[in-house]
Amino acid sequence: MKKILLLIAFMLLTLTGCGEKNIEDAIKDFSNDVENSKSYKLNGTMEISSGEEIFTYNIDTYFLKDNYYKVILVNQTNNHEQIILKNADGLYVVTPSLNKSFKFDSVWPENSSQAYLLQNLVNDVKNDSGATLEKTDSGYIIKSTVNYPNNEELTYQKIYFDNDMNINKVEVYNNEDIVKIKVTFKSVDLKAKLDEDDFLLDDLIDTEANTDNETNTECDGENCDNQNTCEGENCDEQTNATLDSIIYPLYIPSNTHLSSSETIDTETGERVILTFSGDKNFVIVEEVAKVSNEFEVIPVFGDPLMLNESVGAISSNSISWHAGDVSYYLVSSDLSTAELISVAKSLGNASTVISTK
Repeated sequence: MKKILLLIAFMLLTLTGCGEKNIEDAIKDFSNDVENSKSYKLNGTMEISSGEEIFTYNIDTYFLKDNYYKVILVNQTNNHEQIILKNADGLYVVTPSLNKSFKFDSVWPENSSQAYLLQNLVNDVKNDSGATLEKTDSGYIIKSTVNYPNNEELTYQKIYFDNDMNINKVEVYNNEDIVKIKVTFKSVDLKAKLDEDDFLLDDLIDTEANTDNETNTECDGENCDNQNTCEGENCDEQTNATLDSIIYPLYIPSNTHLSSSETIDTETGERVILTFSGDKNFVIVEEVAKVSNEFEVIPVFGDPLMLNESVGAISSNSISWHAGDVSYYLVSSDLSTAELISVAKSLGNASTVISTK
């Protein structure tokens, strides 16, 4: 009789979940999968919530041990593409439409959380002694704190797995429990067989633009004259780009106001300088984004920064970025990092656009 009772107890224990993981097992399984991967490919979407707007990107992530990364981001609304590339030569943010790349002096991505990089997710859960595990009908959810030094409103994340601990989704929350970033993985290949040739900067260069430029210079006679001459209004339009509108920030710190707006002509077109004065002084420079004739690498200080519509560059007192065919530069010795980002994200709101025509 005792044997029968013991057998029944063992069967009940098995059926009631002795196979379920605890937080230590879940973290170990997840970290082992990532750390044992020599290279991986991820494909999915990323949603960034800003106020009432949601900005959605198609995202492809490539990783190769050690320290090779390529993240391709395509805005679903305007098809604007940017690539974050890290290889043996350094860290770059490439904008193919401008035929330009910004080269950073940065330790990215080790210095912050990143919802689309598996190593960073592993580090987050390992570094949080209070990480928790929730079992659901479809799998597991690990909840952990995050480290976004350039976005302090982001406080914790939930990482979703199926029953076999395959990652499905990441949600990053603010302190009001609102999802601000959501990455949904459509495919995950932890055995991608990538090599260093998959992380070459030259492969990201807009060769079509360079080919067009070469074609324009190899001409003679009448055809050459037609390609290289212009007159009247057409010539002015080609050489002097003008802004269709001046874009003002929706967010301005208290006791601060627009003190001047100046439009100046440069060799390449119009430049607008907006000066804000008061308790928090800052300056915004706007100009038409220029396409380089030859691929251009521009050195910058700071780190890559994911804004609503673009990947920019943030330093201790400035942010520069490109969005909507306009290049922006924001600088201040008075604004905090959080305030710099708030001003930058508020630019482009429809209610703050005033036509110059």
